[in-house]
Amino acid sequence: MEHTPIACSHHDHNHCIQDALEAARDLCLSRGVRLTDLRLQVLELIWQNHKPLGAYTLMEMLAKASTRRVAPPTVYRALDFLLEQGLIHRINVLNAFIGCPSPGTRHQSYFLICRACNIAIELDEPTLGQQILAVAGEAGFRVETQALEVSGLCANCAGANV
Repeated sequence: MEHTPIACSHHDHNHCIQDALEAARDLCLSRGVRLTDLRLQVLELIWQNHKPLGAYTLMEMLAKASTRRVAPPTVYRALDFLLEQGLIHRINVLNAFIGCPSPGTRHQSYFLICRACNIAIELDEPTLGQQILAVAGEAGFRVETQALEVSGLCANCAGANV
């Protein structure tokens, strides 16, 4: 059965943003960590769509939204905090960041990345992680972290013959 990921479907994205911000506030409150205005603003910008954003793109967006200039170390510290709390993921191949739809649970990162429209679809597929562990174990390899980034075309772009 084929299932269209939310990133590929037409939807009210404001719900994605509001749900992410509310989850972040709740999570940070429960952990006793401080979700500053800047951290919240960076998270909101990351959730503007389902496309990963680089740090310098975020800095440009912050500059447009504010009268004060934000230095690169400040943005990187905010990103580090959001990563540490599991509120975002880093997509290494793009050197970019994307919001995590399930920040309350620690999990491995598996992404399908469309080379045409740049959306990233996070896969929630525990069996994939189990298969990686099994293959690594057969090779005598001890896995410490997992991240999988697969490039190709999303359903919309593949249908448009991009």
